[in-house]
Amino acid sequence: MTPLDILRRYYGYTEFRPMQAEIIRHVTAGHDALVLMPTGGGKSVCYQIPALLRPGTAIVVSPLISLMKDQVEALRANGISAEAMNSANDEGLNAHIRTACEQGEVKLLYISPERLLSELTWLQHCVQVSMIAIDEAHCISQWGHDFRPEYTQLGGLHATFPNVPIVALTATADKLTRQDIVDQLRLLQPRLFVGSFDRPNLSLTVSKMGQKTDKLRVIRQLIARHGDDSGIIYCLAKKTCESVAEELRRMGFRADSYHAGLSAAERTRVQDDFLNDRLQVVCATIAFGMGIDKSNVRFVIHYNLPKSIENYYQEIGRAGRDGLPAETLLFYSFADVITLRNFAYDSGQQTLNLEKLSRMQEYAESQVCRRRILLNYFGQATDQPCHNCDVCHHPPQQFDGTLLIQKALSAMARTQQQVGIRMLISILRGAFSPEITEKGYHTLPTFGVGRDVPHRDWNDYLLQMLQMGYIEIAYDEHNHLRITPLGEDVLYGRRKAALVVPQKEEAAAPRKRTSKAQKEEAKAPYTPTTTDELLLKTLKQLRLDIAQEKRVPAFVIMSDRTLQDMVERKPTTRSAFAEVYGIGEHKCELYYEIFTTAITSFLQNQH
Repeated sequence: MTPLDILRRYYGYTEFRPMQAEIIRHVTAGHDALVLMPTGGGKSVCYQIPALLRPGTAIVVSPLISLMKDQVEALRANGISAEAMNSANDEGLNAHIRTACEQGEVKLLYISPERLLSELTWLQHCVQVSMIAIDEAHCISQWGHDFRPEYTQLGGLHATFPNVPIVALTATADKLTRQDIVDQLRLLQPRLFVGSFDRPNLSLTVSKMGQKTDKLRVIRQLIARHGDDSGIIYCLAKKTCESVAEELRRMGFRADSYHAGLSAAERTRVQDDFLNDRLQVVCATIAFGMGIDKSNVRFVIHYNLPKSIENYYQEIGRAGRDGLPAETLLFYSFADVITLRNFAYDSGQQTLNLEKLSRMQEYAESQVCRRRILLNYFGQATDQPCHNCDVCHHPPQQFDGTLLIQKALSAMARTQQQVGIRMLISILRGAFSPEITEKGYHTLPTFGVGRDVPHRDWNDYLLQMLQMGYIEIAYDEHNHLRITPLGEDVLYGRRKAALVVPQKEEAAAPRKRTSKAQKEEAKAPYTPTTTDELLLKTLKQLRLDIAQEKRVPAFVIMSDRTLQDMVERKPTTRSAFAEVYGIGEHKCELYYEIFTTAITSFLQNQH
């Protein structure tokens, strides 16, 4: 079968997303690759289909047991043979898995990095390994946001399996982390595939709130808007997770907390309840991170500021993995910055972590399109607004900043791009210092060309230039600034550029009192009104009943997007059901009768 045949037969999709087909051809042909795609961008298909096309068993290295469990269940639901080998298994189950792999009955074997190292000899001599996929590959890099020492031992895989292609996959890696992944894994002439980091289905909002009562009021309104939809609230501290969850339960929401202070059994219970829709909201620390493979999370709230843009991007990526609209909200207060700075000071990478925290703080305070900041941070320069963030909805005052930007870029170029923000401002403002004169920067034609602009405004403009993708920071070269291709276009007059007028400090406006009617409206439960909404609710309940019977999460049976397409099509025959998005041959065979019967009955009752 061709890759497209497999996509249609097993996954129920009629076409590939951008780059998927190209990656699949490359890996299937036996070549190494590094794949960067956002959470929900379809990374798993990029190694699962080559695993089905190549003879033997594919090894998938994954860091979390819960993540393996979800992936294996999803594959089996599509009729694909998959197993997971980890510390949760007893030896009897592992023996059964070994036998099945040796007999070629398993197409994908998910395994933790620690377990992989102990099973290397068996895999090398007893199993036909078709390929190796390293998921969450940023964990191997010291520059990544979630460095894990156990990943560093994966560098010897090519020596053990010399003719086996290795594909490394991650959703979050800047330029420095990407190169480190390639070096650490010793990939052989790998091709780099960078998908778009844009998640247009996610709305991005930042709210500058620090008081618990204000946050809870906004959270209650947001959850009420989403009816019974699932959501995650990320918190910095264990106590915050517990207190927020308790407040939400008082409001009538099905909520619980998840953090490292709970027992393993309790964490498993909370996660299973959330995955199986028994819980609507989980209030969690970042311990509730990579283990979430739930496709129908409709909102993610950050109760506190994340420690880096990488963390933030990965965590909001838990929302809307099915491609349907989802909402993200970040609460920002300077108290969080102080707490996170203390964490950074105590970390093993103080300088790097403080710099990444500064970029996160700048994102929260910015008046530049938020999606544009995220895309530029990951090296995908764009000068277009997204129209789906709070800044785009309430645009700030702008002016033609081309000349100011050209002055700054020219000054950078004349120093051979060997300065940071502080030194660049000194050059632009013509400020003498021993370092300036020692390096001869006071003799540059650009020395003092911006002395009419206040220091604070230059700092604001340079941060905007960084966020809009005209410059970038070389973290591995003393945080020196670099001019990007987009910046070169402005420098040489090929492109105009706008800047936002710097905001001046204003007295805080008095808080408006919430009326009793508004409070009642915020608490009012969501009720379906239209026929399609009622049908969707009926199909969700049917899906939940099937999932409970099979003891798997509801989204493993069918995604929300599949149910929505079913509502639009209203199939009442097998052939019509087979055309629904996400319905492959296996799912069609299993479920067409029960769902078409339910739809037919619903339509008859509407007349």
